[in-house]
Amino acid sequence: MRYADLLSLSYRTVISHKLRSSLTALGLIIGIAAVVILTSIGRGIHTFVLAEFTQFGTNLISVHPGKTTTFGVSGASISTVRPLVIADVVSLSKVENIIAASPMVQGNARIEAGEKQRRTNVLGVGAAVPEIWKIKVVNGRFLPKEESNPRAFAVLGNKLATELFGTASPLGRRIRIGSDRFRVVGVMEKKGQMIGFDMDDTIYIPAAKALELFDRESLMEIHLLYKSNTAVERVEKAIKRSLIARHGREDFTLVTQNQMLKKLDSILNILTLAVAALGSISLLVGSVGILTIMTIAVSERISEIGLLRAVGAERRTIFQLFLCEALALSAAGGLCGVLLGITIVQILDAALPALPVELAWTYIVAAFMVSLLIGIAAGVAPAMKAARLEPLEALRAE
Repeated sequence: MRYADLLSLSYRTVISHKLRSSLTALGLIIGIAAVVILTSIGRGIHTFVLAEFTQFGTNLISVHPGKTTTFGVSGASISTVRPLVIADVVSLSKVENIIAASPMVQGNARIEAGEKQRRTNVLGVGAAVPEIWKIKVVNGRFLPKEESNPRAFAVLGNKLATELFGTASPLGRRIRIGSDRFRVVGVMEKKGQMIGFDMDDTIYIPAAKALELFDRESLMEIHLLYKSNTAVERVEKAIKRSLIARHGREDFTLVTQNQMLKKLDSILNILTLAVAALGSISLLVGSVGILTIMTIAVSERISEIGLLRAVGAERRTIFQLFLCEALALSAAGGLCGVLLGITIVQILDAALPALPVELAWTYIVAAFMVSLLIGIAAGVAPAMKAARLEPLEALRAE
């Protein structure tokens, strides 16, 4: 039998039992749609989180106090680790290929402005933060470059400025942070949230003042911006040489933005794969449905099989016929599932803008191919059973 005739006969058989074929494909449709929807949400979250981490610039390196690698030294030696200080920031800003450097101290304090007061995030930073984090001042200016003896200046996040001063300009106004008084010199642009941290509900003060405010001896970390045309490995070596010369040994840890993004990317890929596996459970149910229906079809069509065998159809032809029918059901179910899933994803994107969704085409194609494999796997046993029937026995069954 020609392949065109084989496909035509399989197609007519499938559409002649519309209800049965629809119910058989329904399991695959639901399974494929579930995979498309869940992986689209997973991929959307993946893209959203990576965008959140890169919205504050690229080519960044952070320096943390303490060495994360374990050494065979005594506890007394560990306690002599030199903390990161403002002088380290000044030294690192002069390292080759470093564009800017900023200290970082984070805490939470009560802010008072006239009769209004509230607790908010306080960031002790340097003057280079707008350049490093790619943020802008929309009113006034940022903190001046005064590392050694900084003045009590403060820059407000956009939301914080509105809540404390309403529509009035906060520039030049006095506020109290904890027990110290500061003068407002600027207001930042709206930046939104970064992984749950509201940048608009934040106040920026000089790092040296933050150390005094939170009674700390060392910086939490140092942020560095390096030239984009320079290899990060070269920059890391230069940073290590500078700090080892100051500290006497490597008692610090460097974390590049690429390292953070790679780790985050691997975690999010596992998340997407997990939700895809969860949706694939429905595909297993669909395969059982195809196997069941095709087995029943063999029992119902024994006389048809006998007639085909009597007029000269070979066992291979019978096998191909039933296998093609199973493949047609799985292909139709897979295609309808993909279309249904894409439609639902588009509806979710339009109805829930806050929910990040993005079509994961790799998983969509993989799910459709799996549906075809399910059709082949589920159709093999019934097709073999049909091919083994003897013509006379099959005709006698009529």
